[in-house]
Amino acid sequence: MDDRWRDRLSARGARTGAAVAVAVALALAAGGIWYGRSAPVPAAVIETGPSPEPGPSPEPARLFVHVAGWVERPGVYELPEGSRVNEAIELAGGAKRGADLSVLNLAAVLVDAQQVLVPKRGETPGPAGPPGAAPGAEALINLNTATLEQLDTLPGIGPVLAQRIIDFRDQNGPFTSVDQLTEVSGIGEKRFADVKDRVTV
Repeated sequence: MDDRWRDRLSARGARTGAAVAVAVALALAAGGIWYGRSAPVPAAVIETGPSPEPGPSPEPARLFVHVAGWVERPGVYELPEGSRVNEAIELAGGAKRGADLSVLNLAAVLVDAQQVLVPKRGETPGPAGPPGAAPGAEALINLNTATLEQLDTLPGIGPVLAQRIIDFRDQNGPFTSVDQLTEVSGIGEKRFADVKDRVTV
């Protein structure tokens, strides 16, 4: 083989190698594009704030009731709104033996600032309470604003003692507590016990 043929073969081999290299490069590039398009796309993460916690349930409204009269523990008691007269009496230790519950509507719904007066059997119930109050309620007599006639309606307090109460507050200023009644001449412990649950200041 002469030199011309040898040169031709060398040139043809070089061109073939270059063509193969280009083909391989194109194949690799195409494979990279295909992989990039087919690769899974990571899901976007959306950050949200903390879930709001449910707030506390609103507590039922409360009311204050004065339980007085023939019960074990007379006094002011706190009950949930919607409570009944019988529940207030039970909270005060229940009625004493000899109490007359027949004059009360034990199923009546209580109202705030009401007085539930439990009378002793044979005792005359006190005056009716304010409009809307349940039966068995009695309006308290304010020692600082009561007239002689109003004070005279209290058990064991006649016109003479009623005037002494008025004179006492005129001379000493308004009553600051119901217990001050014992400082009025003629009102001893027994008489005070009869009226203390029916007056206020």
